[in-house]
Amino acid sequence: MEEKKENIKENTKKRLNTGSFIKELLSGSMVSEKIILKNLGYVSLITLLAAIYIGNRFHAEKITRETTRLQREVKDLRAESLSTSADLMYISKQSEVFTMVREKGLSLEEMKTPPYKLLVDKK
Repeated sequence: MEEKKENIKENTKKRLNTGSFIKELLSGSMVSEKIILKNLGYVSLITLLAAIYIGNRFHAEKITRETTRLQREVKDLRAESLSTSADLMYISKQSEVFTMVREKGLSLEEMKTPPYKLLVDKK
């Protein structure tokens, strides 16, 4: 008989504890007072780490976009350099230089004799 009374008391305590747990959980007092306030340091640390992680992610994406932009720019500049070099090679041919001098009306003439070297004796 006493065992039954003790079992009934334990069951009612468990029901009350379960009921009060649900009541505290739904009211928000458990979350605000018991869980967060006791672990405020850990919650602050996790919040700080999450903010650092998000900032790091944005910074990495920015660097990736900048790298892609610079690679595209280098590719364009390389193509422009090759084009300019080819144009310069074409313009610097002797026949092109002669044609350009004639078109500009300069009074330059082509040499009839090949150039020669002057030798100076050192004493």
